[in-house]
Amino acid sequence: MREIDSEIIEKAVKELFINANYYLGEDILEKLKCYRKLEISEIGQEMLDRVIENAELAAKNEIAICQDTGMSVLFVELGQDVHVHGKSISDAINEGVRQAYSEGYLRKSVVRDPLIRKNTGDNTPAVIHYEIVEGESIKIQAMPKGFGSENMSAIKMLKPSDGVEGVIDFVLETVKKAGSNPCPPIIVGIGIGGTMEKAAILSKKALLRPLSEKNADGYYADLEDLLLSKINNLGIGPQGLGGITTALGVRIERYPTHIAGLPVAVNITCHASRHKEILI
Repeated sequence: MREIDSEIIEKAVKELFINANYYLGEDILEKLKCYRKLEISEIGQEMLDRVIENAELAAKNEIAICQDTGMSVLFVELGQDVHVHGKSISDAINEGVRQAYSEGYLRKSVVRDPLIRKNTGDNTPAVIHYEIVEGESIKIQAMPKGFGSENMSAIKMLKPSDGVEGVIDFVLETVKKAGSNPCPPIIVGIGIGGTMEKAAILSKKALLRPLSEKNADGYYADLEDLLLSKINNLGIGPQGLGGITTALGVRIERYPTHIAGLPVAVNITCHASRHKEILI
């Protein structure tokens, strides 16, 4: 049994959220520069130039990439042979979030109640997804999720007979409806299978896979490529002003499901798909 002090988790979470908000991932920056060379629309080219410049200035000056510094979402793989002492792991994570948003001068965007709408003042509580795994380590993936894109996400309970064509149609319908709202170019996370809530979680987790990493399953790797091509043929373009760069990538995660169901969730993020991870 390995003992881990809760203060280690607090510090790690604080650094993850500050770094995620300041520094755009290299895989995303590389894709932006690649699509800049391919973009045929002059205004689309200009928008991509501004997006790239914004990311570079944010990193240089250590300030947030976007004014919406997101709701704090974490995926935590907790080794079954780990014991966290001090605070509980959830309290430690929330303390790390609290420190990040205060010390990093990040906008605090969380309201305590969805209808009463009073701000909590420290961007907590975080949304934490736990998975118990083998081993003596803790893997933490932190995602500040902005709501310009989150609000464009959707879920649909398809019939098994709808098949892959039904999935494709739903994804394209969701992206078209989103239009310029999620600040394209976007990254599209798709969860297929499980139950309603499982598909939704999978769609968000899909956004954590690097753009440089293909789906391990050839069938789904091909489906991701097909969807990316179809999305970029919609003509929405950078910032919704037209062009061939509507999305930088499509990522699919799937899970076994019931014989009577085909749940599909689409979680969209803007080009600033902010996420960082650490293994403790």
